[in-house]
Amino acid sequence: RATGRARRAAVSARSGDSSGDEVLNDMCGGLVAEPPHLSDWVDLPELPNPIAQLPAYEQARRWYIDPADSVVRTAVKNPFRDLDTGLYVRAGPREEVVFRPDEVKAAIVTCGGLCPGLNTVIREVVHCLVRQYGVPESHVFGVEGGYRGFYARNLTGLDLKAVEGIHNRGGTMLGTSRGGHDTKKIVDAIEDRGLNMIFIIGGDGTQRGADAIYSEVRARGLKVSVIGIPKTIDNDVCVIDKSFGFDTAVEEAQRAIDAAYVEAESAMPVGVGLVKLMGRHAGFIAMNATLASRVVDLCLIPEVHFPMDGPDGVLAHVADRLEKNGRCVIVVAEGAGQEYLQDAWEGKATDASGNRMLADIGLWLGDQLKAHF
Repeated sequence: RATGRARRAAVSARSGDSSGDEVLNDMCGGLVAEPPHLSDWVDLPELPNPIAQLPAYEQARRWYIDPADSVVRTAVKNPFRDLDTGLYVRAGPREEVVFRPDEVKAAIVTCGGLCPGLNTVIREVVHCLVRQYGVPESHVFGVEGGYRGFYARNLTGLDLKAVEGIHNRGGTMLGTSRGGHDTKKIVDAIEDRGLNMIFIIGGDGTQRGADAIYSEVRARGLKVSVIGIPKTIDNDVCVIDKSFGFDTAVEEAQRAIDAAYVEAESAMPVGVGLVKLMGRHAGFIAMNATLASRVVDLCLIPEVHFPMDGPDGVLAHVADRLEKNGRCVIVVAEGAGQEYLQDAWEGKATDASGNRMLADIGLWLGDQLKAHF
């Protein structure tokens, strides 16, 4: 990745102006969300990308990302609304890097809940560092047990042999946990062990922790890159189109929906199948599994409020489906309808990642249906 300094210099040179971000914004036609970079607090060298030295990647220089490249935040233009001119820096290999391969000491950590594909991500990070960028195998490590593993456990070596075949196994070979984030202890351990490239795989709580680590690293003036890899089975991460593991989650959810359909279809005289799926604040799993299964009569997600009573309510719709089809299949995301359970979750503690504990919408909705029908 090119330094922020190189990026600003490239666009300034093209414009004949020495100003930095203003020139970049003018050239790109919008406001660029420039991420923090090591060059903001450390004087860095600009080294040739080692990818170009490998025979397998000798054509790679054709695919380097231009430092002035940006990605538009909104691809839709409406002539009756203000144009969203927000832009993001385009990710991808740059012609210059700031670490020599033999200088890198990288660590990978997984935090929070499990998600399909965690081992695949670990494996690909190791292979990318070693096989593409020439980092010595002995310089890549894993942190076991989540954030607390930085200061409570020894590092484990992650050479190519250690990660071979792990993509065929579920879970994470490094183990994971919630909480355990102590910024000072973590950065102390990073500094003591000479680590300078930290890959943090986790969800929103984990990435908040990564941001705290970055802030402490910057405050100490350390040459340490903090790289957040978004992990969420709910697919509720901004900017990216799809998070890893989401497709697998949808596929598994379909199995539960199919089973609920069989139960509801077989029940006499009528049957209701109710499936609760993951989705704390976003209903992507519930929605996509519903569209894929083609047998769901009602899908409830956190983003859309639904009335229980009245002609347009849930109970009326279920009654209509039962009358016409003799069965009804309902899919509900775990975060949907929480406004109906305020008494249940009011004052509830948060989990170790800082997320508020949700009341069980599945049990509540099941009780409502039993009482009504």
